[in-house]
Amino acid sequence: MTHPATSPDPAADQKIDTTVPHSARIWNYWLGGKDNYAVDEQAGDAYTAVFPGIVTIARSSRGFLRRNITYLVAEAGIRQFLDIGTGLPTADNTHEVAQRIAPEARIVYVDNDPMVLAHARVLLYSTPEGATAYVDADVLDPDRILAAAAGTLDFTKPIALILSNILGHVADYDQARSIVSRLMDALPSGSYLSVNDGSLGTDPDFEAAQEGYNKSGAIPYTLRTVDQITAYFDGLELVEPGVVSVPHWRPDPEAPAAEAVAEHGGLARKP
Repeated sequence: MTHPATSPDPAADQKIDTTVPHSARIWNYWLGGKDNYAVDEQAGDAYTAVFPGIVTIARSSRGFLRRNITYLVAEAGIRQFLDIGTGLPTADNTHEVAQRIAPEARIVYVDNDPMVLAHARVLLYSTPEGATAYVDADVLDPDRILAAAAGTLDFTKPIALILSNILGHVADYDQARSIVSRLMDALPSGSYLSVNDGSLGTDPDFEAAQEGYNKSGAIPYTLRTVDQITAYFDGLELVEPGVVSVPHWRPDPEAPAAEAVAEHGGLARKP
């Protein structure tokens, strides 16, 4: 049995701009969801016309997240999660994967998109033993995120920080690294960092499609090299197999072998 933790802001629906494409809604469209508008479908179709492989990347990213969470709960013993850049709810959200294995798991989602906020009532369903909360905040304000998350998470115990396809929205790379460092500095030893982002220098069609998307009026997304993505984990202990194309991170043994995609990610433990 599940129950809602809090209610979303009912005014959020009134702040949604349906004239400009938004990455969370486009991602939802690529994943087969219905929480998007015509402008998002048009932007998504324009992207896939140049690079059809983005749909595979979107689904591979979701699989990577699911396998990360499964490892963290079942093998690393993590029971607390801070998921920043949540996006719109779809199948196998962080709390669903974690609480299936450990009903007592506690999850804080963070996003600043009004449509995500309007759908928070879906995200905020938790097992009675655990907790699920939502913070309306921007990744550019890590101090606010940490202060709000402390209402649900115990910062004296390990926490897994999830940054899935969000750091690309921080245009300045040094700032992105600084944000990661600030967040990880606040977490105790034994905590984990999970990062995955679109990778630069791996597929020219992907890069062309992303350039077109960034000119569409949507919030730009900056692709990063594999070395840059790997550097987010500096000072941490990478879990095998390290930073790899997301389908190759601990793939399901019974699943067919998947080709590499232009998105890389990894998981690492704070000593």
